[in-house]
Amino acid sequence: MLAGLMFGLFPPMGASLVAENSLELLRVLESSAVHEPHATILFGGDLMFDRSIRRATQRQGDDHVFSCLSGLLHDSSVDVVVANLEGPITPYDSMSLGSVVGSPENFTFTFPTSTATLLKRHRFDIVNLGNNHIMNFGRDGASQTKFWLEKAGVSFFGDPLVGEAERVLRTDIKGIPFSFVNWSDWTSDNTDITAAQITAEANEGRVVVVYTHWGDEYVPPTARVRRLAHSFVDAGAAIIIGSHPHVIQEVELYNGVYIYYSLGNFVFDQYWDDEVRTGLMVRASFTKDGVVAVDEELTYLMRDGRTCPLRLLSAQQ
Repeated sequence: MLAGLMFGLFPPMGASLVAENSLELLRVLESSAVHEPHATILFGGDLMFDRSIRRATQRQGDDHVFSCLSGLLHDSSVDVVVANLEGPITPYDSMSLGSVVGSPENFTFTFPTSTATLLKRHRFDIVNLGNNHIMNFGRDGASQTKFWLEKAGVSFFGDPLVGEAERVLRTDIKGIPFSFVNWSDWTSDNTDITAAQITAEANEGRVVVVYTHWGDEYVPPTARVRRLAHSFVDAGAAIIIGSHPHVIQEVELYNGVYIYYSLGNFVFDQYWDDEVRTGLMVRASFTKDGVVAVDEELTYLMRDGRTCPLRLLSAQQ
């Protein structure tokens, strides 16, 4: 079953588009860009540390969930790992652990305070907070999240507690100025404000990474999401990374910019079929002019709470 996943998972305009271009892009990186400063960012999808994932870490220790991924997360060629933190970090008791499937409590997340240091240990230096679960414990839960992340040294963007212009993370990576901008169907103000923010950041000579939380779950990207993605590229985005649908959606190359509509689940406890169990990690290399190379890695959710590279599991079959 696993061995065939890589060939049957993606829609016609999915990862095959990247496969056709990756070698050429890598040649560009090795030739024209070799003397320029470049930074490599590893992107992942949704991180959820409650429900049965919490139970797994209680039994096996926090690091258990990433134990299969050390080769990817700690690769010396990667400068920063970025993903979506799908809920707040608080000291409160879990409501979802042991809850009835489908009940309101089952979708109300809080992650242990140790989650922040877990992320830092595994090189998640930046996380997105703009999503549909960050406010599960209200403003206090979001404030607690910021406190614990800051204490652990993990940066964040998409903070729903501040104004749109303040939700941007500006940081230099290997001498390249980046701006991380979030769009969320649940916490962002409106698309015009986000597009204007992207343009403002790009006009300052910054590489704009747009990380989104959008769309409908378990289905291909909607026409609305496609229009939104195109508008962000037109505004100056260097790459768009999507999350929320819990499945991998297609990859589009629009005006020379990669749009990953959804990377699917990264750490989660959805196991009912291969589409929700399979996620995508994207390694993108940047110069000051934007993306010069992309590479991909499929991952798979194990029922014991780990996330593992799919190629390693396929090799074991």
